[in-house]
Amino acid sequence: MSSFKDIRLFSGNANRPLAEEIAAYLGFPLSQADVKRFSDGEVWVEIHENVRMMDAYVVQPTCSPANENLMELLIMIDALKRASTATITAVLPYYGYARQDRKVAPRTPITSKLVADLLTAAGANRVVSIDLHAGQIQGFFDIPFDHLYALTVFLEYFKANPLENLVLVSPDVGGAERARAYAKRLGGSLALIDKRRPSPNVSEVMHVVGDVEGKNAVIVDDIVDTAGTLCSAAEALLKQGAKKVYALTTHPVLSGPAVARIEKSLLEKVVTTNTIPLRDEAYQCKKIQQVSVAPMLGEAIARIARGDSVSSLFV
Repeated sequence: MSSFKDIRLFSGNANRPLAEEIAAYLGFPLSQADVKRFSDGEVWVEIHENVRMMDAYVVQPTCSPANENLMELLIMIDALKRASTATITAVLPYYGYARQDRKVAPRTPITSKLVADLLTAAGANRVVSIDLHAGQIQGFFDIPFDHLYALTVFLEYFKANPLENLVLVSPDVGGAERARAYAKRLGGSLALIDKRRPSPNVSEVMHVVGDVEGKNAVIVDDIVDTAGTLCSAAEALLKQGAKKVYALTTHPVLSGPAVARIEKSLLEKVVTTNTIPLRDEAYQCKKIQQVSVAPMLGEAIARIARGDSVSSLFV
């Protein structure tokens, strides 16, 4: 794939190891750029390669610290635009601020739309992301948006680590479609958790809907943040007779007490991806296992560059 002479692949500081993996898959090194800070914390960017009339791809998840990583991405896009690139594709393995995708109370923002506007105004021509918190976020953009799914990566994991008698569990009603897709591919049944969220990062499990007795339950979610939902869901499933409980979560936000909760929980294993780099304590947690999305992102970039179908990756 090193024949893509007009591609330049850049990375901010949010997840450089993932960008390097993508570059290795594509067969060429990361392009050279400095992304530093002035003494007062302002972001400073300098591109060290000729990008005139090139197709630039910037890999930068907007994970913690979300505001700093978002500003890095916007400023890198601006620098590339002013350097006369042909196109700029923002590759956000994790799309931050996605949980505020609608007004849930009076006088609250819709930050996922705000971020979409900022990326477009900065000069992005296309966006690539994985497992959006809400699929309708694609509609917030007036530029092409390629929505990738970690399903294919997790299916490869199950081929290497098969489980029998599966029930795929959605941790809330909103994730039922995602869990159903996994159940269809893995040949398992479907269940869901009826929960209540009285405030952000706080959830209460109310009921388990579906038959889980004697089965290996696999909770499927897009984000694991404080891990409160995962851990309480695992307890509820085991009380309903589940044999063992596992979790598949695309984005390992793992903020606050998340790692400690998972370590002490009844979960057998939490399998996640490297859209977000793990914190040191998460690397040391034996219950957390990370699989790479780099080949999927690399293949998506290659197909965009060739003008091939991206959606066929998931057929």
